[in-house]
Amino acid sequence: MNVREIMLVAAKAADDKRAEDIVVLNMQGLSLIADYFMICEGGSEKQVQAIAREVKEKAQEVGLEVKRLEGFDEARWVLVDIGDVVVHIFHREERSYYNLERLWGDAPQEDVYSELD
Repeated sequence: MNVREIMLVAAKAADDKRAEDIVVLNMQGLSLIADYFMICEGGSEKQVQAIAREVKEKAQEVGLEVKRLEGFDEARWVLVDIGDVVVHIFHREERSYYNLERLWGDAPQEDVYSELD
């Protein structure tokens, strides 16, 4: 499975739990941490946890190792580390505060919505 396919597994899992405003940043050549950052949000703590749980479970179902899951209990900013893909799931109120899209503004955004069906 290539890194784009891994990113799409995460994006589909988030979309299945009605994550809002999914943005994928192509970090190749910009970050040593990951090739892709996926950023999305949920409207409540329960939804943020449901999205994180689904991303983790779907990744494991296709044989991927989830290296780290942070922030799950607080459900304000949950990070799911799938190696070359790092998923950031924000509570709606936190996303605009941290504004990772602006922080990594030089990273090209990937359109994933056309590939989620």
